[in-house]
Amino acid sequence: MGIFSRMGDIINSNLNSMIEKAENPEKITRLIIQEMEDTLVEVRTSAARNIAETKELSRKANQYDVRAKEWAVKAELALTKGREDLARGAVAAKQQSAQMAEVVRKEIEILNESVAKADSDLEKLQAKLNEAKAKHKALMMRGTTATNQIKMRKVMTSNKVDDALARYERMERKVDELAAHVEAFDLGNGQSLESQFAALEADDAVEAELAALKKSIGKPAKKIAANK
Repeated sequence: MGIFSRMGDIINSNLNSMIEKAENPEKITRLIIQEMEDTLVEVRTSAARNIAETKELSRKANQYDVRAKEWAVKAELALTKGREDLARGAVAAKQQSAQMAEVVRKEIEILNESVAKADSDLEKLQAKLNEAKAKHKALMMRGTTATNQIKMRKVMTSNKVDDALARYERMERKVDELAAHVEAFDLGNGQSLESQFAALEADDAVEAELAALKKSIGKPAKKIAANK
């Protein structure tokens, strides 16, 4: 069973009911990503164990090869000494060591295939995980936007805005009333400060015009007196 089928079983068993119930999509996507990350860690750990075991089996295969060569040398020695019985036993031991080396190498081949498959699956799963994280980010942005839009719709369709404007208008009226009270105090106590300054300015204008008038009238009078 590949890691994708295994991961699919995990996700289906844990998430199908949640999706059917339309639960929080952010929670669901986080759980999917977590499942994928856990699977990555598990497969990497398994691959590391297989690699370590492959190295150990390689050492054993080499040891069996060495023993097979040693038994071959012993078989030749026994024949040169006229001990065919010992030579036969040495040949049997040599064959047994060679067979064990072959068995170990077949195990190594199986482990190498498993490591290669894990490497391929890890690459695919990492790509899927990156894609899931990107989609999760996009989903969260869409969710945030949708939530904000819903809040705005609720505010616009409720009376909150109208109530706020009404309160503002009431506050405006209160300020106008206070200003009216100030003006009423001014009316009760005589002229306001501004009106008094305006009166002073008006008096200055009147005095200036009166002086100019006096000056214009006085000039002809002086000329008449001089002629007399």
